Amino acid sequence: TYLAPLPEGYDTHFGPNLKSLSLWLGYAGNMSQAAIHSLLTCAGVNISTGQVNRLLVEGQEAFHQESQEVLLSGLSCAPWANIDDTSTRVNGRNEHCHVLGNPLFSFYHTAPRKDRQAVLSALCGGKALTYLCNSAALAYMQIQALSKPDRKRLLQLPQETPMSGEVLLLLLTEFLPHFKPRQITTIQEGMAIAAYQAQQEFAALQLLVCDGAGQFVWLTLERALCWIHDGRHYAKLMPRLSPHANLLADFQKDYWDFYKELLAYQKAPSAVEARRLESKFDTLFASVSGYDALDNRIQKTRAHKDELLMVLLHPEIPLHNNAAELAARKRVRKRDVSFGPRSDLGKNCWDTFMTLSGTAAKLGVNFYHYLKDRLSKGGEVPPLAALIHERAAQLNLGASWEAD
Repeated sequence: TYLAPLPEGYDTHFGPNLKSLSLWLGYAGNMSQAAIHSLLTCAGVNISTGQVNRLLVEGQEAFHQESQEVLLSGLSCAPWANIDDTSTRVNGRNEHCHVLGNPLFSFYHTAPRKDRQAVLSALCGGKALTYLCNSAALAYMQIQALSKPDRKRLLQLPQETPMSGEVLLLLLTEFLPHFKPRQITTIQEGMAIAAYQAQQEFAALQLLVCDGAGQFVWLTLERALCWIHDGRHYAKLMPRLSPHANLLADFQKDYWDFYKELLAYQKAPSAVEARRLESKFDTLFASVSGYDALDNRIQKTRAHKDELLMVLLHPEIPLHNNAAELAARKRVRKRDVSFGPRSDLGKNCWDTFMTLSGTAAKLGVNFYHYLKDRLSKGGEVPPLAALIHERAAQLNLGASWEAD
């Protein structure tokens, strides 16, 4: 009898080649577990459906860790990010996948809710939130119309002291039992935002590029809205009269011509051109056509002037949220085929491997080679976090913030 240690990656009957292929098919190739099992058995591999599930879900701690490192590196390389969300059913429960990224990384996090606290948790890699009562938290509560007497009562809470959600609820129950659920939510949101902006573990973003969904408001100091989203509202108008149709067509042409000027500005920004474009925005979106539906839509666009013209302050940010939408669409395609994970462990694997796959694609890394290298411990593919830092130095995604 001869005994010898198995090569790296052979901790079960199957080695890194088959494991890498299964992971690629499941998370990059969008094949269901049943289809993967059928393919492997047709190729002559004697494997059970349960073993296919274990290859896809179990023993992925190293990949989970690298996914967190990708997020830390991605957040530190730029002060802004695109963000979006889409639904995901987990063992029959409706949950929401939050998709975060920039040109160098993508990060997926699935949570039971899609409110501001859930988005903040995604920005912190899914970690439990902490809460901080300080002047920033109280300012948020004032904006959200929490009364001055109620804000004064909050001074009974520990000030400038991070606390867990459980501790906060106990303190609110003890000192402020009269608060209603909506008031408690406002307090939690304000204190969670204050704690996020003060914490040091994850780089706090300065700006989010997003659509107009309410859960993305107030989380960062600045917010940029997607021009493509805004433009879709004009495409949804359905004029019944030819003169109104002509007015809409003329305005849409002016709208997208202005968008093209913003694209040109990004390539050669200057203070003079920024002032000209701001003045042109004021003129374009102050026009009155006489077609009420169009005029109402123009007023709504004008109300978001600061968010739509954020590119004049930060030319490196995109004018649209297509990157996050395309990343979210990958989850939708995965959902179409596999419906949804059946456990929290499966949910975490969906998030981890879609994070690693999306990030590898942005960095030009072959995802199959990456998987095989990690499973066999070949050491040929550098850590994705290191590649993000290397590329970030070349792109300088926070140039306008550095200038300030």
